[in-house]
Amino acid sequence: MRPILLAGLFAAVSLPTSAEPSPEVVFKLKASIVKIHTVTKSGGHGVGSGVVVAKEHVATNCHVLADAAGVSVTAYGETYQPEAIKEDWHHDICLLKIQYLPLTPAELGDSENLQYEQPVFSIGFPGGPVRPLTTQGNIKALYPMDDSFIIRTSSSFVLGASGSAIFDEDGKLIGLNTVKSPGHHAYYYGVPVKWVKQLLKAPESTRIGHPGTPFWDSPENDWPYFMRVVGPTQDARWAELKAIAETWAGEDPASAEAHYYLGLARQNLGEMALARKEFDTAIKLNGRHTASLRALSVIAGLVGDQAEVQRLSLQLQQIDEAAGLQAELTGP
Repeated sequence: MRPILLAGLFAAVSLPTSAEPSPEVVFKLKASIVKIHTVTKSGGHGVGSGVVVAKEHVATNCHVLADAAGVSVTAYGETYQPEAIKEDWHHDICLLKIQYLPLTPAELGDSENLQYEQPVFSIGFPGGPVRPLTTQGNIKALYPMDDSFIIRTSSSFVLGASGSAIFDEDGKLIGLNTVKSPGHHAYYYGVPVKWVKQLLKAPESTRIGHPGTPFWDSPENDWPYFMRVVGPTQDARWAELKAIAETWAGEDPASAEAHYYLGLARQNLGEMALARKEFDTAIKLNGRHTASLRALSVIAGLVGDQAEVQRLSLQLQQIDEAAGLQAELTGP
Protein backbone atom coordinates (compact mmCIF):
# COMPACT_ATOMS: atom_id res chain seq x y z
CA MET A 1 0.00 0.00 0.00
CA ARG A 2 1.39 3.41 -0.91
CA PRO A 3 2.10 6.05 1.72
CA ILE A 4 -0.57 8.54 2.69
CA LEU A 5 0.03 12.20 3.50
CA LEU A 6 -2.18 14.24 5.74
CA ALA A 7 -3.49 16.23 2.84
CA GLY A 8 -4.07 19.92 2.46
CA LEU A 9 -3.16 22.93 4.57
CA PHE A 10 -4.04 23.26 8.24
CA ALA A 11 -5.56 26.31 9.88
CA ALA A 12 -4.83 27.42 13.41
CA VAL A 13 -7.79 25.58 14.89
CA SER A 14 -7.97 23.16 17.79
CA LEU A 15 -8.13 19.42 17.15
CA PRO A 16 -10.19 16.94 19.14
CA THR A 17 -8.27 15.26 21.94
CA SER A 18 -8.49 11.66 23.05
CA ALA A 19 -9.65 10.45 26.45
CA GLU A 20 -7.22 8.48 28.62
CA PRO A 21 -8.59 5.19 29.94
CA SER A 22 -8.36 4.63 33.68
CA PRO A 23 -5.49 2.48 35.01
CA GLU A 24 -8.08 0.09 36.47
CA VAL A 25 -9.70 -0.51 33.08
CA VAL A 26 -6.33 -1.02 31.37
CA PHE A 27 -5.15 -3.41 34.08
CA LYS A 28 -8.31 -5.48 33.73
CA LEU A 29 -8.10 -5.61 29.94
CA LYS A 30 -4.45 -6.66 29.87
CA ALA A 31 -5.64 -10.02 31.21
CA SER A 32 -7.12 -10.58 27.73
CA ILE A 33 -4.07 -9.51 25.68
CA VAL A 34 -1.52 -11.96 24.26
CA LYS A 35 1.58 -11.90 22.12
CA ILE A 36 1.67 -14.06 18.99
CA HIS A 37 4.96 -15.72 18.01
CA THR A 38 5.59 -17.40 14.68
CA VAL A 39 8.47 -19.39 13.25
CA THR A 40 8.54 -18.93 9.48
CA LYS A 41 9.27 -21.63 6.98
CA SER A 42 12.66 -20.01 6.34
CA GLY A 43 13.54 -20.11 10.04
CA GLY A 44 12.72 -16.51 10.84
CA HIS A 45 10.74 -15.22 13.81
CA GLY A 46 7.64 -13.06 13.67
CA VAL A 47 5.72 -11.24 16.41
CA GLY A 48 2.16 -9.96 16.53
CA SER A 49 -0.60 -9.20 19.00
CA GLY A 50 -3.87 -10.86 19.88
CA VAL A 51 -6.86 -10.61 22.16
CA VAL A 52 -8.98 -13.31 23.81
CA VAL A 53 -12.49 -12.91 22.36
CA ALA A 54 -14.20 -16.05 23.66
CA LYS A 55 -13.37 -19.03 25.84
CA GLU A 56 -10.15 -20.56 24.45
CA HIS A 57 -10.22 -18.32 21.34
CA VAL A 58 -7.65 -15.64 20.47
CA ALA A 59 -8.23 -13.17 17.63
CA THR A 60 -5.37 -11.75 15.57
CA ASN A 61 -4.65 -10.73 11.98
CA CYS A 62 -4.19 -13.55 9.52
CA HIS A 63 -1.18 -11.82 7.99
CA VAL A 64 0.61 -12.32 11.34
CA LEU A 65 0.43 -16.04 10.60
CA ALA A 66 1.43 -15.87 6.94
CA ASP A 67 4.28 -18.21 6.01
CA ALA A 68 4.26 -19.65 9.55
CA ALA A 69 5.67 -23.11 10.17
CA GLY A 70 4.79 -22.84 13.85
CA VAL A 71 2.65 -20.58 16.04
CA SER A 72 2.60 -20.01 19.79
CA VAL A 73 0.85 -17.60 22.14
CA THR A 74 2.37 -16.09 25.28
CA ALA A 75 0.89 -14.24 28.25
CA TYR A 76 2.21 -13.63 31.76
CA GLY A 77 5.33 -15.67 30.99
CA GLU A 78 3.39 -18.76 29.91
CA THR A 79 3.36 -20.23 26.40
CA TYR A 80 0.37 -21.92 24.77
CA GLN A 81 0.07 -23.90 21.54
CA PRO A 82 -3.00 -23.47 19.30
CA GLU A 83 -4.77 -26.66 18.30
CA ALA A 84 -7.14 -25.25 15.67
CA ILE A 85 -7.82 -22.12 13.63
CA LYS A 86 -10.74 -20.25 12.06
CA GLU A 87 -9.77 -18.11 9.07
CA ASP A 88 -11.15 -15.07 7.24
CA TRP A 89 -8.21 -14.02 5.10
CA HIS A 90 -10.14 -11.48 3.04
CA HIS A 91 -10.94 -9.49 6.20
CA ASP A 92 -7.55 -10.42 7.73
CA ILE A 93 -8.99 -12.01 10.87
CA CYS A 94 -7.93 -15.38 12.25
CA LEU A 95 -9.03 -17.07 15.48
CA LEU A 96 -6.66 -19.44 17.27
CA LYS A 97 -8.25 -22.08 19.48
CA ILE A 98 -6.17 -22.93 22.54
CA GLN A 99 -7.44 -25.66 24.83
CA TYR A 100 -7.44 -24.79 28.55
CA LEU A 101 -6.38 -21.19 27.89
CA PRO A 102 -6.78 -19.58 31.37
CA LEU A 103 -7.33 -16.02 30.17
CA THR A 104 -10.44 -13.85 30.45
CA PRO A 105 -12.20 -12.94 27.17
CA ALA A 106 -12.62 -9.25 26.47
CA GLU A 107 -16.18 -7.98 26.30
CA LEU A 108 -17.19 -7.64 22.66
CA GLY A 109 -18.63 -4.24 21.78
CA ASP A 110 -20.59 -2.86 18.85
CA SER A 111 -18.67 -1.64 15.81
CA GLU A 112 -21.81 -0.57 13.93
CA ASN A 113 -22.59 2.60 15.91
CA LEU A 114 -19.17 4.22 16.07
CA GLN A 115 -18.68 7.93 15.45
CA TYR A 116 -15.93 10.13 14.07
CA GLU A 117 -13.69 11.54 16.83
CA GLN A 118 -14.97 8.97 19.33
CA PRO A 119 -12.18 8.27 21.85
CA VAL A 120 -10.54 4.84 21.56
CA PHE A 121 -7.46 3.12 22.89
CA SER A 122 -5.42 0.07 21.92
CA ILE A 123 -3.45 -2.53 23.85
CA GLY A 124 -0.86 -4.70 22.17
CA PHE A 125 2.84 -5.26 21.54
CA PRO A 126 4.04 -2.51 19.15
CA GLY A 127 7.74 -3.03 18.67
CA GLY A 128 7.60 -6.39 20.49
CA PRO A 129 8.03 -5.29 24.15
CA VAL A 130 7.88 -7.77 27.03
CA ARG A 131 4.65 -6.27 28.40
CA PRO A 132 1.67 -4.95 26.44
CA LEU A 133 1.54 -1.21 25.81
CA THR A 134 -1.44 1.14 25.64
CA THR A 135 -1.94 3.87 23.04
CA GLN A 136 -4.90 6.20 22.76
CA GLY A 137 -6.55 8.26 20.07
CA ASN A 138 -9.78 8.94 18.23
CA ILE A 139 -11.72 7.48 15.34
CA LYS A 140 -10.78 9.56 12.30
CA ALA A 141 -12.80 7.80 9.60
CA LEU A 142 -15.22 4.92 9.04
CA TYR A 143 -15.15 3.31 5.60
CA PRO A 144 -18.08 1.07 4.64
CA MET A 145 -16.90 -2.37 3.52
CA ASP A 146 -19.00 -5.46 2.98
CA ASP A 147 -21.51 -5.41 5.86
CA SER A 148 -19.49 -3.24 8.27
CA PHE A 149 -16.79 -0.53 8.44
CA ILE A 150 -13.04 -0.30 8.30
CA ILE A 151 -11.99 1.84 11.27
CA ARG A 152 -9.26 4.45 10.87
CA THR A 153 -7.90 5.79 14.14
CA SER A 154 -5.20 8.15 15.34
CA SER A 155 -4.03 5.47 17.80
CA SER A 156 -0.64 4.74 16.28
CA PHE A 157 1.09 1.38 16.07
CA VAL A 158 4.23 -0.17 14.63
CA LEU A 159 5.48 -3.64 13.73
CA GLY A 160 4.31 -6.16 16.32
CA ALA A 161 0.95 -4.48 16.93
CA SER A 162 -0.89 -6.22 14.10
CA GLY A 163 -3.91 -7.92 15.66
CA SER A 164 -3.87 -5.70 18.74
CA ALA A 165 -7.17 -4.79 20.33
CA ILE A 166 -9.05 -1.52 19.76
CA PHE A 167 -11.34 -0.64 22.66
CA ASP A 168 -14.01 2.00 23.06
CA GLU A 169 -13.99 4.34 26.04
CA ASP A 170 -15.70 1.86 28.37
CA GLY A 171 -13.35 -1.01 27.55
CA LYS A 172 -15.39 -2.96 25.00
CA LEU A 173 -13.60 -4.48 22.02
CA ILE A 174 -14.57 -2.74 18.77
CA GLY A 175 -11.85 -3.91 16.39
CA LEU A 176 -8.32 -5.10 15.67
CA ASN A 177 -5.46 -2.92 14.47
CA THR A 178 -4.54 -4.33 11.09
CA VAL A 179 -2.48 -2.21 8.68
CA LYS A 180 -0.81 1.19 8.56
CA SER A 181 0.42 3.34 5.73
CA PRO A 182 4.15 4.14 5.53
CA GLY A 183 5.51 7.58 6.13
CA HIS A 184 5.57 10.24 8.81
CA HIS A 185 1.84 10.99 8.63
CA ALA A 186 0.64 7.39 8.69
CA TYR A 187 -2.97 6.29 8.64
CA TYR A 188 -3.91 3.42 10.96
CA TYR A 189 -6.65 0.99 9.91
CA GLY A 190 -8.51 -1.62 11.91
CA VAL A 191 -11.08 -4.30 11.13
CA PRO A 192 -14.38 -4.30 13.06
CA VAL A 193 -15.41 -6.64 15.88
CA LYS A 194 -18.51 -7.54 13.86
CA TRP A 195 -16.35 -9.71 11.63
CA VAL A 196 -14.78 -11.32 14.69
CA LYS A 197 -18.24 -12.25 15.96
CA GLN A 198 -19.13 -13.75 12.59
CA LEU A 199 -15.93 -15.78 12.48
CA LEU A 200 -16.61 -17.26 15.92
CA LYS A 201 -19.53 -19.13 14.29
CA ALA A 202 -17.41 -20.50 11.43
CA PRO A 203 -15.97 -24.04 11.23
CA GLU A 204 -12.42 -24.62 12.38
CA SER A 205 -9.43 -26.33 10.86
CA THR A 206 -6.39 -27.99 12.40
CA ARG A 207 -3.94 -26.21 10.07
CA ILE A 208 -3.45 -22.78 8.51
CA GLY A 209 -4.98 -22.94 5.05
CA HIS A 210 -4.11 -19.41 3.83
CA PRO A 211 -7.24 -19.26 1.61
CA GLY A 212 -7.08 -15.83 -0.01
CA THR A 213 -5.46 -12.42 0.32
CA PRO A 214 -6.30 -9.60 2.74
CA PHE A 215 -8.34 -6.81 1.16
CA TRP A 216 -5.49 -4.33 1.62
CA ASP A 217 -3.02 -6.60 -0.17
CA SER A 218 -5.12 -7.08 -3.31
CA PRO A 219 -4.22 -5.64 -6.74
CA GLU A 220 -4.66 -1.87 -6.97
CA ASN A 221 -7.63 -2.14 -9.30
CA ASP A 222 -9.45 -4.14 -6.62
CA TRP A 223 -8.77 -1.70 -3.79
CA PRO A 224 -11.69 0.09 -2.15
CA TYR A 225 -11.86 3.79 -2.98
CA PHE A 226 -10.47 4.88 0.38
CA MET A 227 -7.25 3.09 -0.58
CA ARG A 228 -7.26 4.19 -4.22
CA VAL A 229 -7.09 7.86 -3.24
CA VAL A 230 -3.85 7.27 -1.33
CA GLY A 231 -1.38 7.37 -4.22
CA PRO A 232 -2.77 10.46 -5.95
CA THR A 233 -2.98 12.29 -2.62
CA GLN A 234 0.58 11.32 -1.67
CA ASP A 235 2.00 12.30 -5.05
CA ALA A 236 -0.13 15.45 -5.45
CA ARG A 237 -1.75 14.05 -8.59
CA TRP A 238 -4.82 16.20 -8.08
CA ALA A 239 -6.46 15.62 -11.48
CA GLU A 240 -6.26 11.87 -10.92
CA LEU A 241 -7.57 12.23 -7.37
CA LYS A 242 -10.45 14.33 -8.71
CA ALA A 243 -11.39 11.62 -11.22
CA ILE A 244 -11.32 8.87 -8.60
CA ALA A 245 -13.25 10.92 -6.05
CA GLU A 246 -15.86 11.93 -8.63
CA THR A 247 -16.45 8.26 -9.44
CA TRP A 248 -16.56 7.43 -5.73
CA ALA A 249 -19.04 10.22 -4.98
CA GLY A 250 -21.12 9.20 -7.99
CA GLU A 251 -21.35 5.60 -6.80
CA ASP A 252 -21.83 6.54 -3.14
CA PRO A 253 -23.19 10.10 -2.87
CA ALA A 254 -23.77 9.58 0.87
CA SER A 255 -20.04 9.11 1.51
CA ALA A 256 -18.60 12.09 3.37
CA GLU A 257 -15.10 10.76 2.58
CA ALA A 258 -15.77 10.80 -1.17
CA HIS A 259 -16.85 14.44 -1.02
CA TYR A 260 -13.91 15.34 1.20
CA TYR A 261 -11.37 13.94 -1.26
CA LEU A 262 -13.17 15.55 -4.16
CA GLY A 263 -13.04 18.84 -2.29
CA LEU A 264 -9.34 18.29 -1.54
CA ALA A 265 -8.61 17.72 -5.24
CA ARG A 266 -10.60 20.78 -6.29
CA GLN A 267 -8.91 22.90 -3.62
CA ASN A 268 -5.47 21.99 -4.92
CA LEU A 269 -6.59 22.57 -8.50
CA GLY A 270 -7.64 26.09 -7.58
CA GLU A 271 -11.38 25.39 -7.80
CA MET A 272 -12.09 26.99 -4.42
CA ALA A 273 -15.83 27.56 -4.79
CA LEU A 274 -16.41 23.96 -5.87
CA ALA A 275 -14.06 22.73 -3.13
CA ARG A 276 -16.09 24.58 -0.49
CA LYS A 277 -19.24 22.97 -1.86
CA GLU A 278 -17.75 19.49 -1.48
CA PHE A 279 -16.48 20.15 2.04
CA ASP A 280 -19.88 21.57 2.99
CA THR A 281 -21.53 18.42 1.62
CA ALA A 282 -19.17 16.22 3.65
CA ILE A 283 -20.08 18.11 6.82
CA LYS A 284 -23.81 17.89 6.06
CA LEU A 285 -23.40 14.12 5.72
CA ASN A 286 -21.23 13.89 8.83
CA GLY A 287 -21.17 16.83 11.20
CA ARG A 288 -18.10 15.38 12.94
CA HIS A 289 -15.95 15.34 9.79
CA THR A 290 -13.12 17.38 11.22
CA ALA A 291 -10.89 17.15 8.13
CA SER A 292 -13.55 19.02 6.12
CA LEU A 293 -13.99 21.57 8.91
CA ARG A 294 -10.24 22.21 8.92
CA ALA A 295 -10.17 22.46 5.13
CA LEU A 296 -12.95 25.05 5.17
CA SER A 297 -11.05 26.94 7.84
CA VAL A 298 -7.98 27.02 5.60
CA ILE A 299 -10.01 28.43 2.72
CA ALA A 300 -11.61 31.00 5.02
CA GLY A 301 -8.18 32.03 6.28
CA LEU A 302 -6.85 32.43 2.74
CA VAL A 303 -9.60 34.93 1.91
CA GLY A 304 -9.27 36.70 5.24
CA ASP A 305 -12.64 35.63 6.65
CA GLN A 306 -11.64 35.53 10.31
CA ALA A 307 -15.25 35.29 11.48
CA GLU A 308 -15.62 32.04 9.54
CA VAL A 309 -12.31 30.75 10.92
CA GLN A 310 -13.58 31.48 14.43
CA ARG A 311 -16.92 29.77 13.76
CA LEU A 312 -15.23 26.64 12.45
CA SER A 313 -12.77 26.63 15.35
CA LEU A 314 -15.71 26.75 17.76
CA GLN A 315 -17.36 23.86 15.93
CA LEU A 316 -14.19 21.78 16.27
CA GLN A 317 -13.99 22.69 19.94
CA GLN A 318 -17.58 21.54 20.46
CA ILE A 319 -16.78 18.18 18.84
CA ASP A 320 -13.79 17.87 21.17
CA GLU A 321 -15.92 18.64 24.23
CA ALA A 322 -18.66 16.24 23.10
CA ALA A 323 -16.10 13.44 22.70
CA GLY A 324 -14.80 14.11 26.19
CA LEU A 325 -18.29 14.17 27.65
CA GLN A 326 -19.14 10.91 25.89
CA ALA A 327 -16.11 9.24 27.48
CA GLU A 328 -17.11 10.62 30.89
CA LEU A 329 -20.73 9.47 30.68
CA THR A 330 -20.04 5.99 29.32
CA GLY A 331 -16.87 5.25 31.25
CA PRO A 332 -16.65 2.61 33.98
